[in-house]
Amino acid sequence: MMRRFTIVAALLAFTATTHAQFTIFESAGANAAAITPTRDAFRVAVGGGAVAGANGSFGGLRREINWDGVPDAFADSNLLPANFFNVNSPRGVVFSTPGTGFLVSANAGGATPILFGFPNDFQVFSAQRLFTAVNSNITDVNFFVPGTNVTATTTAFGLIFTDVEVAGLTHVDFFDLNNNLIFSRDALVGGNQALSFLGAVATGGEQIGRVRITSGLNTIVSNGVLGNPIDDVVVMDDFLYAETISAVPEPATLALTGIGLVAIGAYGYRRHRRRRGTRSRTVRPTAPRLESPA
Repeated sequence: MMRRFTIVAALLAFTATTHAQFTIFESAGANAAAITPTRDAFRVAVGGGAVAGANGSFGGLRREINWDGVPDAFADSNLLPANFFNVNSPRGVVFSTPGTGFLVSANAGGATPILFGFPNDFQVFSAQRLFTAVNSNITDVNFFVPGTNVTATTTAFGLIFTDVEVAGLTHVDFFDLNNNLIFSRDALVGGNQALSFLGAVATGGEQIGRVRITSGLNTIVSNGVLGNPIDDVVVMDDFLYAETISAVPEPATLALTGIGLVAIGAYGYRRHRRRRGTRSRTVRPTAPRLESPA
């Protein structure tokens, strides 16, 4: 079993496509204590208090999802609604996947086995539920103003993986609102049942419109059933991200933009008329002079 001791990194990452700047927080270790200092440093960088308020809000600066408050009716073996954290518990995120849905693991004591039926592969960071896409290793996180359908962006995102055993198969990608890739990073290998934290905070004004999470190479089909018996299977625990902010300009901004466009159009029209008047006098100097508007 491969293990990597806690590593806390705060580095500037530059992508080849946009040269976006992000401060990276990453670590991996055998248990929750190994990655908690990195998680806490990410919290400080994003801001907010230490005690969660309504809907996972920490002073209006960041939000967190630990899955543990999801009711049994929306936990394994039932699917979690993709918009649960924008409707039932409004935190400004809606999930999507090429697969068939999402599962939150069952709590102990119920009829459904815990940890998606794989107790020897996963452990939790915050007891006791975990999260995964179904029939896919890809989860897209789309941002909204909490409780609305207003598109939003954020400036930071981080999460915890469990059971990252193979390098390069588990990573996060950030995209802007135009679907341009602005950040990409592989999660650190922790080893069997180990935990890995990966998060990044924008430092150059970048706005994250979507996060794509790739969790290993294998997939979970249902409790106790994998897509194949060979490839690395990885699932997720806590999500942490900066407060989501509307990506739609305020009405006052739209009005000012309209006024500006009208002014530019009027200015161009006057210049065009002046040029036409000058050209008329130059080409036909002997033609009768006509009144020309200023």
